[in-house]
Amino acid sequence: MLALAQILFWLSILALLHSYGFYPWWMRGLARGKKPHGPVFGPFDAGLPRISVLMSVYNEEKVLAAKIASLKKLAYPSDKLFFYFGSDGSADGSNAILAASGLQNLHFFPFEERRGKPPVINDLAEKALESGSRENHVLLLTDANVLLHEDVPYHLVKHFRDETVGAVDAHMRSVGLREEGISRSEERYLSGEVLLKHHESLAWGMMMGPFGGCYALRADLFEPVPPHSLVDDFWLVFRVLEKGFKAINDLDAVCYEGATHRVGDEFKRKKRIAAGSFQNLARFKRWVLPPFSKLGFAFFSHKVLRWFGGFLLLIAWLCAGILAFSNQLYLLLFCGLSLLLVGIPLLDVITQKMGRPNILLRNIAYFIAMNAALMAGFFKWQSGIKENTWQRTTRY
Repeated sequence: MLALAQILFWLSILALLHSYGFYPWWMRGLARGKKPHGPVFGPFDAGLPRISVLMSVYNEEKVLAAKIASLKKLAYPSDKLFFYFGSDGSADGSNAILAASGLQNLHFFPFEERRGKPPVINDLAEKALESGSRENHVLLLTDANVLLHEDVPYHLVKHFRDETVGAVDAHMRSVGLREEGISRSEERYLSGEVLLKHHESLAWGMMMGPFGGCYALRADLFEPVPPHSLVDDFWLVFRVLEKGFKAINDLDAVCYEGATHRVGDEFKRKKRIAAGSFQNLARFKRWVLPPFSKLGFAFFSHKVLRWFGGFLLLIAWLCAGILAFSNQLYLLLFCGLSLLLVGIPLLDVITQKMGRPNILLRNIAYFIAMNAALMAGFFKWQSGIKENTWQRTTRY
């Protein structure tokens, strides 16, 4: 019993250290000195592909004016830029705003029934593919709350001159950061993810999932997202990787998303994403049983271990507690983990209420809360996902 507890404790700790430490360090080392993928289209190349921008909207009237303004500024040939917007049963003023947007080449579909984002994206992709050839055609998927820099379309599609590239992700940045709340902790995690995905791109051409707010993929690689899917972007890009194409990140394709400040809002979002992540793990489990291929190893190291991070922390804590009765080292480790999992989040709450937030405490508490959300998402997935509708997250 004690030997098993020791094995489980160190396996859990090593798994966490591998996912958050060794694997990012190794990808950074493999990427060092490597140049971004090529060949690429020039900004005025006559062969630039057609872009169909797909956007599913549900009650986004607060952000649509800014979104439309950013889309009107996109620097891309107007005869090759088309917009396909679908309203997922919006009950606010979203439909009126979109219908009166004034965007050129706009195709707007105000669906009355609320079905969730993936079915809307499936319908929009079908409409876009009916209107344009699958060849030299790129689908750019974006969210209503994400603002695009004017040169994002070019930086995303320039890579598709390389016939081995199947998907390209943008560089997401947070705006509206505050000292209070979790926005700066979320931004630090987001920045780390951007760099890791960029290094994966350079090292192996296997970026593990895009930031769903803005990414592009070859139209001829699009497949309808399965029913009741919660995380459609990961599924779409992983299917691209399964087919042997590259999925990469471009740091020059900059997009902006409002920051989340309330831990409760982010917990709900992460819980939903986690449920969809375990849903995708079930669909792609053959790549991590065992993870001996490059794709399987990257999937296992970057995603799977992190999805189980909350359980790994819990296992390490319980095993240390069992071993603490007979070993002083494990008693110290148990006390340290107890401080990490319980004490620091409590101290963070206290310092926040006193108006004296500490960024280190905030970052650790954020890490613990998001791992708890991953565990909650696992149980949500286990209970069965019967619908894929969502509520928008409050952002600033």
